[in-house]
Amino acid sequence: MLEVLRSGAMSGTDITAKFELEFAQWQKTEFALGFNNGTSAIQAAMFGCGVGVGDEVICPSITYWASCLSSYSLGATPVFADIDPNTLCIDPNDIEHRITDHTKAIIVVHYVGYPCDMDPIMQIAHKRGIKVIEDVSHAQGGLYKGKNVGSIGDVGAMSLMSAKAFAVGEAGMLVTNNREIYERAIAFSHYERYGDRIQTESLKPYQGLPLGGYKYRMHQMSSAVGRVQLRHYDERMAEIQKAMNYFWDNLEGQPGIRAHRPDIVSGSTMGGWYFPHALYVPEELDGLSVTAFCNALRDQGCKICTPGCNSALHLHPLFNTCDVYGHGKPTRIANTERDVRQPEGSLPISEGIGARTFAVPWFKHYRPEIIDEYIAAFKAVIANYKRLLATDPGNPPMLGNWHFFKHS
Repeated sequence: MLEVLRSGAMSGTDITAKFELEFAQWQKTEFALGFNNGTSAIQAAMFGCGVGVGDEVICPSITYWASCLSSYSLGATPVFADIDPNTLCIDPNDIEHRITDHTKAIIVVHYVGYPCDMDPIMQIAHKRGIKVIEDVSHAQGGLYKGKNVGSIGDVGAMSLMSAKAFAVGEAGMLVTNNREIYERAIAFSHYERYGDRIQTESLKPYQGLPLGGYKYRMHQMSSAVGRVQLRHYDERMAEIQKAMNYFWDNLEGQPGIRAHRPDIVSGSTMGGWYFPHALYVPEELDGLSVTAFCNALRDQGCKICTPGCNSALHLHPLFNTCDVYGHGKPTRIANTERDVRQPEGSLPISEGIGARTFAVPWFKHYRPEIIDEYIAAFKAVIANYKRLLATDPGNPPMLGNWHFFKHS
């Protein structure tokens, strides 16, 4: 990073190109393209898949807004699907009936590290002739049945910002095996690379200036940091997995809580376990609210344990009433032939999942003596849950938030 700084090469692309090559090899994809952040990478992935005016993209309602919101700027709109209550990822069974003639892509999110059930999703997409975009921002290095997440769909995109498991400062990455998607992403927002190396015929007449009018290249101090991080990430990820699995293995069978992780024999992994969560089962604790449960954990010193996860995006005013670009109507329906808005009650799992999830500590080092203290705190709260029932405040109307987790 200091070499980049001292040479004044912050706005170049030579170091980024090396990082992209190494990242693609690690990701097991043919192409990788660096971006200034993950939001830009997801927007370019949509453009790469041909998302445009009047199109619809199917996306889970439980995710960070950046998974789908930039569809607005392309003249498209999201249609939200419900989630599986155990994986917290998009439910493959809730996708196909949402597909219309205007559906251009399915956006899957490997939510807080859990790999989506990609096989049935890819079967639906292939049958209906639509693209699959993987948002890998929570799951860099994760596996689905032994395959790298991000390499299974038509294109993967991810954030590499400072709070992620794979962190390089502020940056994003797009990965794909499809040359046309890759070159469309270049043409959209990388003017300095939109030249005579482009092979996609439909793009050749417009070389020189970005089709989207955006400049999204990765800052080269981030790509320099990324090259070093990549050398160590597999080793660091293995230690995170060892620590997190130790935590959950020692809480196996405790009433009221379930590990949010795939079965070890599935060949799927949680990657770097970005912002890990637990599943909460209040019925096993006589209906004790997750709010009271987390309050008790924090009293025991587990300060990270907060109730809920993301709030359901389909209920936010931005997806219902806001006119962003002056269309004279809500942007969500500005370019659609039908009203795609989804009122309260339309996605019941997403709307109720906050009462059944909570954040757990993110152990990045395998230090059993420290992890054991947290395990003891969890067991103590569970063992004494009946004493908490008398002062249970219940859950507030909304748990979690729309802006995702606060990063400090």
